[in-house]
Amino acid sequence: MKLLSFLRPLLEVAALVAALVLGLRLFSGLFSRKSHTYRLNYARQLRLLFWPLLCLGVGLPFLGAFFYADTLAPHEWILLLAMTVVVLGFAGPALLLHGQYSLRNLHTTLVFEPKQNRLEVYEDGARVPFEKHDLLRVERVTCSSRRAFWSSYDYLRLHLRNGQTLTLTSALTDLQPLTDFLRNTPLERRQTWICWL
Repeated sequence: MKLLSFLRPLLEVAALVAALVLGLRLFSGLFSRKSHTYRLNYARQLRLLFWPLLCLGVGLPFLGAFFYADTLAPHEWILLLAMTVVVLGFAGPALLLHGQYSLRNLHTTLVFEPKQNRLEVYEDGARVPFEKHDLLRVERVTCSSRRAFWSSYDYLRLHLRNGQTLTLTSALTDLQPLTDFLRNTPLERRQTWICWL
């Protein structure tokens, strides 16, 4: 139980820092205007990763306690294996999707202002030149499992006339308003169990 007594102060400090950051974010959000520019930001990443990280935070110290035991009975090994499968089964796919989506849109900036009929995508700081009439089709892929940790990960692919494909993921922003904005273009909806890119 040395591990649990060592982890408790670390978890308390982490919870205090997270509460402080969220409080400051909420306070600063009261005095800021709504932005129409979307890129990877801390608040969105924290919202997407909250449940997977909480699952790891609860499950990994429990699993770590088994490694400090001198000998384990067969039923304890089965319990250890079952807990590992549960913890990694819930958190693993969400963490992999998050990494994949973050790498895909790391250098992407989306400017989306529906009231001004404005949709711009920037890759590495350079604007990708296209207008709404340049879209051949839009592909929207959502998750069919609504209660899993990875259900909030989805993506939108914009297929342009010049053959280029732009992928916008839920790591940038909620994609439903953007899908509604593009409703007059040919829209293909697809559902998969996990939305791998």
